[in-house]
Amino acid sequence: MIASSIPSIQIDLNGFKLHLHLKGRIQLTLYFNSPSRRFYLSLIGLVVNEMKKLDKIKSIPIQGHFDLLVLLNETIGGAAGSSDKENLLHRIYTKWKDALPNLEEAPLFKVLGRKKEEGDGAIGKIYPFADAEKDAWANLFEYTGSEENVRLKFAINKIGVGLNETSIIFGDFRNGEAWDQFITSLKKEKEKKESEPAEETTVSEASTVPIPSPQERKITWFSRYRWVLLVVVLGIVAGTIWKVFFSPAPTRVASVDRMKYPLPDKPSIAVLPFVNMSEDARQEFFSGGLTEEIITALSKSPHLFVIARHSTFSYKGKPIRIDRWRRS
Repeated sequence: MIASSIPSIQIDLNGFKLHLHLKGRIQLTLYFNSPSRRFYLSLIGLVVNEMKKLDKIKSIPIQGHFDLLVLLNETIGGAAGSSDKENLLHRIYTKWKDALPNLEEAPLFKVLGRKKEEGDGAIGKIYPFADAEKDAWANLFEYTGSEENVRLKFAINKIGVGLNETSIIFGDFRNGEAWDQFITSLKKEKEKKESEPAEETTVSEASTVPIPSPQERKITWFSRYRWVLLVVVLGIVAGTIWKVFFSPAPTRVASVDRMKYPLPDKPSIAVLPFVNMSEDARQEFFSGGLTEEIITALSKSPHLFVIARHSTFSYKGKPIRIDRWRRS
């Protein structure tokens, strides 16, 4: 709250507050406490700064300041709405005409030091103000022209305040210097934000690995572990040959009379289906293919009798006694 007895308006772009002091009538501090609301306090600051440059209270054509409005919208405004010209100017026109003059419902600011009370009918909660106070505030927001070519005026003369009693504050700066420092700080903030995503994108592009298709994942998995699989296969073959030719373990010999066909005189071997121990059901084809490859490789030996695939695969998924396939 301003303690001076001189009528005055202060636009604080540091705290985003507007102090209104009219002796004997209104003493208010309005807090623009969200990104969108800060945009509209800055808009008031823009209009006042342009009037001070002209040293005259008059309407300001804001379409000539479109680039500056975009900067305000995308920095302190949080890009709450589109920055396209037709959308941004239309939004400003609507808010200046309807929302900013509304001191009772205060859609674009918070009135510090006052609490909202229940209004009449469907209005909901409103700030209690006398009609004279509401009218004085509403008279500040004049506009002419259309939505695309709107001219805005902050008509401080209607409430008995001159340009000299209206000030823009930013840090230790006042008026034109304050506005210039405020805009410079926003430009630096925008440049910083624009440079940060570029660095993140570079890192992201360098570290991104394309997601392979299911078929590519199978091929990649096989390529990565092919040497391990080769060692496993060779180990199985070597172990089988050792058991057949060198293992001294006793074996149970089945009666020839109980067999439909007698076994050949040379050692025989049956390669049972490999079990897919992974959680991926799509690897079933791999375990089956590995079994077939071993059967094919062993069948090329003239010293072994290899049980055919269709015989051993009939036991797939069934518990069996391994020693039933062995003979001396």
